[in-house]
Amino acid sequence: MIKEFKPFVAASEKMKEFSVGPIIMGVLLGILFGASSLYLALKVGMTVSASIPVAVLSITLFKGLSKMFGLRKATILENNMVQTTGSAGESIAFGVAVTMPALLILGYDLDLNRIMTVSILGGLIGVLMMIPLRQALIVKEHGKLIYPEGTACAEVLIVGEKGGSSGKIVFGGFFLGLFYKFFNVGMRLWKDVPEKAFSFFKGSAISAEVSPELLGVGYIIGMRTAAIMVAGGVLSSFVLIPMIALFGGNLVEPLFPAKMLIKDMSIHDIWRNYVLYIGAGAVAAGGIISLFQSLPTIIHGAKSGLASVFGGKSEKATKSRTEDDLPFSFVVIGTLVMVVALWFAPALHINLLSAVMIMLFGFLFVTVSSRLTGEIGSSSNPISGMTVATLLLTCLVFLAVGWIGPEYRVGALSIAAVVCIAASNGGTTSQDLKTGYILGATPRYQQIGLLIGALSSAIVIGFSLKLLNDASTIYSKKVPAYTVDVTSLSVKQKIQGPEAKADDKEYYVYQVTEQSAADVLTVLSPGKYLVDDNGTIAYLVDPGINGTLNKRDDGTNVTKYEAPKARLMSLIIDGILTQKLPWGLVLLGVALALVLELCGISALPFAVGVYLPISASTPIFVGGVVRWLVERKHKPATEAESETGPGILFSSGLIAGGAIAGILLALTQIMDGFSDKLDFSGMMGALGESDLFGLAVFLLAAAVLYFVGKTKPSL
Repeated sequence: MIKEFKPFVAASEKMKEFSVGPIIMGVLLGILFGASSLYLALKVGMTVSASIPVAVLSITLFKGLSKMFGLRKATILENNMVQTTGSAGESIAFGVAVTMPALLILGYDLDLNRIMTVSILGGLIGVLMMIPLRQALIVKEHGKLIYPEGTACAEVLIVGEKGGSSGKIVFGGFFLGLFYKFFNVGMRLWKDVPEKAFSFFKGSAISAEVSPELLGVGYIIGMRTAAIMVAGGVLSSFVLIPMIALFGGNLVEPLFPAKMLIKDMSIHDIWRNYVLYIGAGAVAAGGIISLFQSLPTIIHGAKSGLASVFGGKSEKATKSRTEDDLPFSFVVIGTLVMVVALWFAPALHINLLSAVMIMLFGFLFVTVSSRLTGEIGSSSNPISGMTVATLLLTCLVFLAVGWIGPEYRVGALSIAAVVCIAASNGGTTSQDLKTGYILGATPRYQQIGLLIGALSSAIVIGFSLKLLNDASTIYSKKVPAYTVDVTSLSVKQKIQGPEAKADDKEYYVYQVTEQSAADVLTVLSPGKYLVDDNGTIAYLVDPGINGTLNKRDDGTNVTKYEAPKARLMSLIIDGILTQKLPWGLVLLGVALALVLELCGISALPFAVGVYLPISASTPIFVGGVVRWLVERKHKPATEAESETGPGILFSSGLIAGGAIAGILLALTQIMDGFSDKLDFSGMMGALGESDLFGLAVFLLAAAVLYFVGKTKPSL
């Protein structure tokens, strides 16, 4: 296709590339977009590529600093170094959000050491494994593997050299998203989830979480995917839940896995007790189907990767700047260090066999992820399917050798988490190396930048995850009367968050799991409880991620995070290792996925729509409709133009601004009384509680996105 390739910056040309300023800016932007990606993945189980907005912001910020302080203008390779270093945050955030919250569901706390260890090792493995693959996938396959986001990012950087207003568009979206979220969720000036239940159709309801970040997601993924996703939500809210309410309303005993009668359940209760498992089965099946559809690519990619590693040649003397990778000896030594680190890391609870399994799965799926990213892009890369496959195989091996104790559940999750993060970061790394190849960057410098970006983002991501969970954790006194033998308990902790100001005592931690004694489970649901010195249960600790309560005892609403794919991971672990799972519901979801695939429709976005409350998919659908309207007016001439248009950049800003506002507002929740001082809901009167007013403000934001999207692109 391309007979002779010439990079934008010739190999013989000397240009500033690897310097302190770009690395620092890349680290900071990586942390920013990593935090926003984590927030998004916890809410709806997906992220969007950060490379293009990071590249645009780099160009804009360096130009601004140059004008303000008279500094030299950053080179195109320095701007590329910023996006290379900064893009790692998004991929690591996705891997963490897909796996680590499952710890809460499995009955463990979010241990910062464990999260940080998994993030660092997974991030570094993703970069290490991609180094020997660069020649095979990026160079030799140039013209065959497109790497759409990487190619589009290179175009942004090339055109950005000529000036333009793209940075203003990203910043505009960022501040609109930031202030919208602050006024909506922080000051509570309008309702954040307008909803309407239909009395004539029992069990049905429509709702929408009117947030700027979900609007931006819908615009970026487009009308087709957004429509499939909301279709899953419609099936859940207008078919499955009403059907369960209709056929189960006359039951006189609870239907497993619920412990209460269906007639006494709210719509949310039915969704959590039944539809959640159906959705999980559909998500698992969709991920595995997408993996099998990619099997030829997987086999070809694995062969190419192995050939490039074991048949590689060293050409030290003849290598030009643009062919200079980190040496293969660095990869070998780094891999051995990773195996030892995995084996001896106390937070992971894994042995040598598990460490070797991680490296084998890691190399396989980094290879697969990198090749699939080149063919279909990051957004369509089935990372979740690879993670599910890893977890299934790991749990089956554990079951076969009799490793079914509680400590092995953490080990199985740790293996899946490291592989997931490695595969996610491997795909991102390949996009970055593709951008660098087109521009004429030095691979060695890019690979060092990627290692720095992965390490810095991995260190911070655990704090962001714990902050979001702690800020939305509820300590409820509405617990059954039950006495525990405290002599068997050793761990103590204090209440955190808003409830802490009324109670500063220490309590014993009592964890109830599905494996607890039968007499305990007849009284207490699985979860974490705080017990006083007399053995009396004082509080139910309902986590912010995958918690069941959305109001504190005083009636205050609390934002919860569904973390859909982390719930799926916990179901797989529990289902295989404890052999307790409502398989009938799960298999219904599997059948749904098969029906969709047989109809020629991608099952995965539909399954995510079934799994999530419809309030999450409706604003995404609105974003998709906005993009459809924009492209009816101005159809993009090329794929690259479609990925870099004003609407895409503005949406990236909306996502980052809304997500960062959400994290900052979460911080106010754990500051004594600060969130109450922000509450101005009283000044709005009836409008503040009006569903129509909340919807109108959201549609106004959608209108702004439409008008920005149909403006002429200007980089």
